[in-house]
Amino acid sequence: MPQNRFYNAFDVQEWAGGRKPDYRSPFQIDRDRIIHAHAFRKLQSKTQVFLSGEYDFYRTRLTHSMEVAQIGRSICHFLLSRGAPLQDDFYIDSDLVEASCLAHDMGHPPFGHSGERTLQELMKRRGGFEGNAQTLHLLCETIYQNETGVKGMQPTRALLDGILKYKKLYTEFATPPINHFIYDSQAPIRDWVFGDARIPGPLMRGNVLNDFKSVECQIMDWADDAAYSLNDIVDGVRAGFLTIERVERWAATEEIDAAKQRHMDSLFDAIRADRLENVFSQKIGAFIQACRLKERDNFMAGKTNRYAYELVVDPAAMDESAFFKKMANDIIFESPQLEQLEHKARVILNALFQAIWDNYAERGERVIRILPGNVSRLIDAEKTLDGKARRLCDYLAGLTDGMIVRTYRRLFDPEFGSFRDLS
Repeated sequence: MPQNRFYNAFDVQEWAGGRKPDYRSPFQIDRDRIIHAHAFRKLQSKTQVFLSGEYDFYRTRLTHSMEVAQIGRSICHFLLSRGAPLQDDFYIDSDLVEASCLAHDMGHPPFGHSGERTLQELMKRRGGFEGNAQTLHLLCETIYQNETGVKGMQPTRALLDGILKYKKLYTEFATPPINHFIYDSQAPIRDWVFGDARIPGPLMRGNVLNDFKSVECQIMDWADDAAYSLNDIVDGVRAGFLTIERVERWAATEEIDAAKQRHMDSLFDAIRADRLENVFSQKIGAFIQACRLKERDNFMAGKTNRYAYELVVDPAAMDESAFFKKMANDIIFESPQLEQLEHKARVILNALFQAIWDNYAERGERVIRILPGNVSRLIDAEKTLDGKARRLCDYLAGLTDGMIVRTYRRLFDPEFGSFRDLS
């Protein structure tokens, strides 16, 4: 295929650059570094909806990320197949979109959104915690870890922008937000992503800046919505959380118009015919084909085509996705079983955070070194309590569901643990 004119030198420039060029494109290197990273492999043991390892057919963060990547690539191919404005030498790079999709959940902690909410509670006065901001932190600063320290993967500007679903800093909000922000320390990364261009004042109002995304980030975001709005329903049915009776009871409390009734009927028909995965796979195909490109003008459009075009999704597809997301949230995520997981996450994360804090940050008279040596050195090297809290948070967020439960039991369960399993 001929040289792709959609991207320029600005797009492929590397954060903290110094890569050695090889036969791969810059975006293929981005993707390959993500796939082979330890942090990416850990996603196989992190909760998507149901606790990782509870059953072997539910989605984990890893399988979800793979599905999002496949949808993202398919959207790129579909948009190119439609022709203008795209053509054989002017197209959205599917390797870049795949890399953004594979990386988009890497910063999420154990216990899914329950874990994310708990870490935000713990870090509220020390810079906050947010899964998307943590992904940015990993890519730029901590994805590679060894006994001597941590470093980032030198990602391209286009990749960093591709995972930046939110661009507003924690303290740029009038009151501390619950989520949808990046860390204040990441302001230089945001400036670099924008090529040090001044952000126009209107974008800083409310959540407007968070909605200002590159076209690859928009594709990743819609692929993510398409994947979890439909696949959470499939997993919910398989787990017995979503039954026809429960959905009917839920619908009786909702305003169900003709379109929503059609969506419910298609779900019921698929359940009764035992064709759920087949029917919902077809819906994913429809969500892919609901995409179009549109030209736009903004302060970045002159620097890169990534902001000269935007993704437009058919409103009917967006409404269907939103309907199934709300159904999953109301019936599955607010169920007693998932609320019990929320409680477990809070108990475990609060206890571990406090134990580490007491021994590494605000130390008492007696200090017990309970962390691996490389983590201890990172925390000790920080000069401020906020810095120590961030390193502590990095450690907890990087644990899998199984690792954090075992660590908790070793510290608090007197009948669990031996010298052999402490490494």
